[in-house]
Amino acid sequence: MATSSVNIFDTAGIRIPTDACVVIVRTAWNADIVDKLQEGAVRILDKQGVHHKIVTVPGAFEIGFAVRHYFDTVTPHPLAFIALGCVLQGDTPHFDYVSKAVTDSLAHLNVTLPVPVIFGVLTVNNREQTDDRTGGRHGHKGEEAAATALQMIHWMLSTDK
Repeated sequence: MATSSVNIFDTAGIRIPTDACVVIVRTAWNADIVDKLQEGAVRILDKQGVHHKIVTVPGAFEIGFAVRHYFDTVTPHPLAFIALGCVLQGDTPHFDYVSKAVTDSLAHLNVTLPVPVIFGVLTVNNREQTDDRTGGRHGHKGEEAAATALQMIHWMLSTDK
């Protein structure tokens, strides 16, 4: 993987409309891990003064449905969704099925909804890897997801694409 000296998660200079709303759809499953992801995402959104709403679903498999249902039934529409969850490898193929299903559903929504859907779902082999991705040596994926949402909103509303 290539590295860059540019911090792609920097939100300095990004201006978001004052009435913007970002919806975080998070799972109840693996709540201790997802709480950390949510805290990071909220920290970035609050720093930028962006209104946010939290929607909790049972597990990662249900995230796609919740995003679609929220977009179809709640107005005004949010300017972005952030999906947060954690699928931990176990002893059965369940991990593979759930990881693929959530990835496919969010990828589909990201190209069919008129607003970005940001993938902040950890798919990891063990708890150590969750620590590495919630403030450890691999950064904070909740913060990164929120920064990505802000950058995509900025891009989406920009006149010079």
